[in-house]
Amino acid sequence: MFKTFVGGILAAATLTLSCATAMADPETVSGPAAQADCFAPWAADTKFFKFPKKDGPFRIALANGYIANTWRIQMIQTAKAYAAQPDVAAKLKEFKVVSTGEDVPAQISAINNFIDSGYDAIVVNAQNPTAFGPVIKRAKEAGVILVAFDNILDTQDAINVNVDQKGLGVLWANWLASHLPDGGKILEVRGVAGTSVDTDRHNGIHETLDATGKTWEVVEVLGKWDDPTAQKATADAIAVHKKFDGITAQGGDTGVVQAMIDAGHAFVPFGGETENGFRKFCSKHAAEGLKCSSAGTGPAQVAVAIKTAIAALEGEVVPQSVKLPLAIVEDPNFKEGQDFYPDQSDNFFVGNAFPTCGINFTAQEIMGQTQADK
Repeated sequence: MFKTFVGGILAAATLTLSCATAMADPETVSGPAAQADCFAPWAADTKFFKFPKKDGPFRIALANGYIANTWRIQMIQTAKAYAAQPDVAAKLKEFKVVSTGEDVPAQISAINNFIDSGYDAIVVNAQNPTAFGPVIKRAKEAGVILVAFDNILDTQDAINVNVDQKGLGVLWANWLASHLPDGGKILEVRGVAGTSVDTDRHNGIHETLDATGKTWEVVEVLGKWDDPTAQKATADAIAVHKKFDGITAQGGDTGVVQAMIDAGHAFVPFGGETENGFRKFCSKHAAEGLKCSSAGTGPAQVAVAIKTAIAALEGEVVPQSVKLPLAIVEDPNFKEGQDFYPDQSDNFFVGNAFPTCGINFTAQEIMGQTQADK
């Protein structure tokens, strides 16, 4: 009887300890981060977290949403290439990838499944930044580290890794304003509706144009960061509006320029992303009026997100919000073999390295991976 009673106490104590460990919040500590050159805090008031250290190797999952564009495809391939690197692979017991499309509940369900399956960390490119409240709470209660990148989460209970997406919109708008001193009619080719990236870039563009005091007419179309979709949307817009004085596009930029060429539209100033094909066009047609600002962040930010998850699992100090640098090149500084590669696919995103994090990939490393769920 006594032994049974003691055993019950021990069992209960073990269960309580297990739950307490699982539900342990990260300790908020002073910076800098353990890998300060890589994990730069977003702002001066960004918190620094230190999670309870876990023993590896770890089970990490990537829960992606939208997949039907070249950036996301390259992102999936880059994640697999990073996980396959020997020093990273040694820390991973399992690396799982799932893409769920534009269905937000399906992505949330996938994250819940990873939590229930006992994964140590989940890296997510969120389809909708405001819909994840319950699953964020579940991850926290289960002791699962959640790292969001690109389309980040509206919470202090996950780690966010991103570039200044709104600042990217500001950069493009300033480029157009500097080349169109009297204002004008702008074609804005947006991304995937409802995502934080699309919203932030859009807001940066409009707030900046409005602040110039010039007269702007902005025609918005959805390109979904995808060349064929953006090309058709641009062709349709040109057919209706005939003439634009400038263009800004969040992705699918190669398709946008191709639509201009096919329609015989004059080349105009363009603020766009970092696709190799777009930069080829910018270099080739600069003298004809295609004056470009090409800026963004390569899909390798997924590798920084995975690196951040591993560091957090190992008990290293990390910022709650990590700020990554933009890759920027502007007319007349497009250099062959550095800023664009004639022998590589148009769909390949350039600027796919973060040297301060020790992250750099060749096109061959990335393209050698599949885009399928794994």
